[in-house]
Amino acid sequence: MKVNRLIAAAGLTAAALLATACGTGDAAPAAQVQPGSVQSTTQATTTTPTTTTTTTTTVAPTTTTTTTVAPTTTTTVKKPTTTTTKPKPKPTTTKPVPPPVAGVPCAATASACIDLSANQSWLLKDGKVVLGPVPITHGRPGYRTPVGTFKVGWKDIDHKSREFDNAPMPYSVFFNGGIAFHQGSLKVQSHGCIHLSASAAKAYYNGLSVGDIVQVVA
Repeated sequence: MKVNRLIAAAGLTAAALLATACGTGDAAPAAQVQPGSVQSTTQATTTTPTTTTTTTTTVAPTTTTTTTVAPTTTTTVKKPTTTTTKPKPKPTTTKPVPPPVAGVPCAATASACIDLSANQSWLLKDGKVVLGPVPITHGRPGYRTPVGTFKVGWKDIDHKSREFDNAPMPYSVFFNGGIAFHQGSLKVQSHGCIHLSASAAKAYYNGLSVGDIVQVVA
């Protein structure tokens, strides 16, 4: 009994010292021990709370970027084939050269023929001799009558040469520029024209038309 009281008194004294040491008035009042009561000795146990630190590591999500490559499309455009059909050349038709008229050194296509070396001329129609041979004179040296095939260009029944002092050229039939059949001297050479007798000149003037062929051979 005495021992219990001593224990109780010691507890009160310890409580008073603890309150003074903390310096706070919020401490709970010490338990009053009634005299004569028996109080069990309670051993205060201070439990230090255990602080568990949890470290959370957040791992950033890995982002996978998928690059989609568009498929390459190759389009081959074929050029249209153009077929050019060349027209077939027309067959060349070569007209046969008509044979010379018998006794005349010119082709049958000529309407008048002149042989310079023989000093003769003919009128022809459809490959046949109409008149001739008739005597002629032709160009003198320096005024030679050209050789070749020509066409009648124009006619003048009473022509006068302005180049040679208005010399008369009756029944002129021009077939090569200023060169013509006309009435003239059969003893004197001309300046390129073909001299005919009066009757022959008249026959040539009436028998030849513009466009008719005149052939001159040497």
